[in-house]
Amino acid sequence: MSNVHPTAVVSAGAELGANAEIGPYCVIGPNVKIGSGTRLMSHVVVDGWTTIGADCRLFPFACIGTQTQDLKYRGGKTFVVIGDRTTLREYVTVNACTNEGDTTKVGSDCTLLAYSHVAHACKVGNGVIMSNCATLAGDVQVEDMAIIGGLAAVHQFTRIGTMVMVGGCSAIRQDVPPYMLVAGNPAEVHGPNSVGLQRRGVSEESRHKIKEAYKILYRRQLNVKDAVEAIRREIQPCPEIEHLVDFVSKSERGIT
Repeated sequence: MSNVHPTAVVSAGAELGANAEIGPYCVIGPNVKIGSGTRLMSHVVVDGWTTIGADCRLFPFACIGTQTQDLKYRGGKTFVVIGDRTTLREYVTVNACTNEGDTTKVGSDCTLLAYSHVAHACKVGNGVIMSNCATLAGDVQVEDMAIIGGLAAVHQFTRIGTMVMVGGCSAIRQDVPPYMLVAGNPAEVHGPNSVGLQRRGVSEESRHKIKEAYKILYRRQLNVKDAVEAIRREIQPCPEIEHLVDFVSKSERGIT
């Protein structure tokens, strides 16, 4: 059975999984589902049509599933989904969407540190780390295992590729290709995220191919289309290169 502190307010209709723990002064809305083993420490607010997975930890004053801050919102049912084993630290905010039926998603095994913000309709993958005060505007996509440094801000509709490392205080206005290290205001790509790739178990051969793709994309002074064709022509395919080429080819905002 779940463990609910006497001072917590849990609305009728809320669903609490086995061994869920609702700490002092938490407020849970009527359309909320909280998975088994998830712990809300104290003063946490979860509202809206929100689903939180199993074995998550929500620290004091996190606010999840509340109405979007988008001024275009005109009502309607929108959703927030948080995966399993995700940690949301103090004052983290994850907002619901603007348009009827849309979903804001944060994946499993993520860590969102204090004051970080996920706006409406964002899609955050698995294993993502957002440092203190990192901010995602609406409709941002963050792929698996990316790291976003403290005080970094990501423009709406922008995509952050898998295993990207975004430096602190960066301003991201365009898509960041997978596996890259990016920093600055305005942001610039400084090379592959070599240390991160090694730590994530990417093979030495694939790391070498990513480095060669970086040189083609950023050092040859080619336009993006020609650079993509050169990568396809000159580098033997592997899953990482195929994903990099696909990501860059589909960019609508252009790449950083």
